[in-house]
Amino acid sequence: MRKIIFTLLVLALMSPFNLLAATYTLDPAHTTIGFKVKHLMITNVKGGFEKFKGAISIDDQDLTKSKVDVAIEIASINTGIEKRDQHLRSGDFFDAAKYPIMTFVSTRVEKAGADRLKVHGNLTIRGVTKPVILSVEGPTGEVKTPQGDFRRGASATATINRQDFGVSWNKKLDAGGVVVADDVQIIIEAELDKQ
Repeated sequence: MRKIIFTLLVLALMSPFNLLAATYTLDPAHTTIGFKVKHLMITNVKGGFEKFKGAISIDDQDLTKSKVDVAIEIASINTGIEKRDQHLRSGDFFDAAKYPIMTFVSTRVEKAGADRLKVHGNLTIRGVTKPVILSVEGPTGEVKTPQGDFRRGASATATINRQDFGVSWNKKLDAGGVVVADDVQIIIEAELDKQ
């Protein structure tokens, strides 16, 4: 029996890479998950989501083994104009009543230069899942807060076509073009809280 326990202990110690990944959660007080989209073909409208949860596993020995899993509450959308937010929650856009959660789950991480990563993953909006690549700056090294917590930071961007996810409402303009552009830029500023 001692031999079996010893063997299991040795095998566990020989697999340190599984133990080197640290898990972090998104700090909602210091994280923004936002977007920017062209309105009337002349200006950008910005907004974001106020309620979300995310778990990020970071393997500092091999960042390509890191993982991301984020869920965002659609009803928490905020562009600063309540009437517009209600329209965005409706069936014309996100249909928050039927599809209350948007998710992003990573499938692969690759290095993209010094302190940069490309995080490949599946984005699901309105029940439609499509591959998306986040361009990430970071993650930073850990910083100890005055409260004794350990935090890291990262910034990420991507551009998606909202039509790919069935977010398709629009109106044509008399002079050409449309009210809302198809391309939407995703902008994330994340503060990660070590668990």
